[in-house]
Amino acid sequence: MTELAVIGGTGALELFQARGERELESVWGEPSAPVALVSLGRTEAWFLARHGRPHRIPPHRINYRANIDGLRRLGVKRIISINAVGGIDPSLEPGRLVVPDQLIDYTWGRAHAFSDDAESPLLHVEFAHPFEGMLRESLLDAGQAAGVEMETKGCMAVTQGPRLETSAEIARLARDGCSIVGMTGMPETALAREAGLDYASLCAVANPAAGLEQEPITLKEIERVLATAMVEVRRLLECLKT
Repeated sequence: MTELAVIGGTGALELFQARGERELESVWGEPSAPVALVSLGRTEAWFLARHGRPHRIPPHRINYRANIDGLRRLGVKRIISINAVGGIDPSLEPGRLVVPDQLIDYTWGRAHAFSDDAESPLLHVEFAHPFEGMLRESLLDAGQAAGVEMETKGCMAVTQGPRLETSAEIARLARDGCSIVGMTGMPETALAREAGLDYASLCAVANPAAGLEQEPITLKEIERVLATAMVEVRRLLECLKT
């Protein structure tokens, strides 16, 4: 059985050919959804809809612990996260793909560790390089093989959501050194590290971040851009070797 999983938005499941599904089991509550077995070219993976099926769970209400624990119990060793993000760096135009190498966590109130009670082992996981690992290198190699242009580095700001950020907040994130901003990277990334899983993020820039263009950000435009970007995501993943 495959040891690879993909976590993404509900619409991302439509990119892949699904062959059956399985319920996840976790002692940390209810995962977002059953996982579907999908084909990524010659590779198989479990796909988990982060926001549920149908899309209903906001970023701050996702049970990240149950999702990661459930995948680990299924035998998953590697996780690719697909994230829709805003572009803080002006050079990152809508539709651009980014494989980040760093993050800054601005979320609050989320259950962010398995070390959460007297019965759980207390772990202080090393997290200086949150996306280091062979899987990230495999994503970069797959992008090159597929001829997909992407940014090979970037710092992801993770905000609370579900609202979008103010222009002042984006200016602060830029001063902090962030190049993209999303709402679901944490605590997912840290929990995967705590669970001993190789985790990499593949981000699609859906829109310029707040205050970086004159027109307001609209959901319709975000969906249009992501529909095109996800075609590139699929091409890249079809060339993935694990």
